[in-house]
Amino acid sequence: QVRLVESGGGLVQAGGSLRLSCAVFGGTFSDYAMGWFRQAPGKERDFVAVISWSGGSTTYSDSVKGRFTIARDNAKNTVYLQMNTLRAEDTAVYYCAADAESLLPTMAHEYDYWGQGTQVTVSS
Repeated sequence: QVRLVESGGGLVQAGGSLRLSCAVFGGTFSDYAMGWFRQAPGKERDFVAVISWSGGSTTYSDSVKGRFTIARDNAKNTVYLQMNTLRAEDTAVYYCAADAESLLPTMAHEYDYWGQGTQVTVSS
């Protein structure tokens, strides 16, 4: 059974930075494309970023491009999301997800496994 555990969320002022981590237990981490999604209250779960199984390719949503960076360490079975220049509109629960079939999936339904989420709150 594959389990994903996010950490690193918290409260930060606008303009600040946070780094989220997602550790994967079970399965073969290097088989998975790893994505980050976020969900604000009353809104749908939105794509944020994805990294290919090798780490050689990434894709970002337009809203975070240039501010967020996704990275992975296959030796540590962990994917990261470095978030810089945070804005109030980045406030959401952030989820990591794993997909064993697609190179760079951007749709939530493509993912096989999900973490429980970590809250990020940006105060303006």
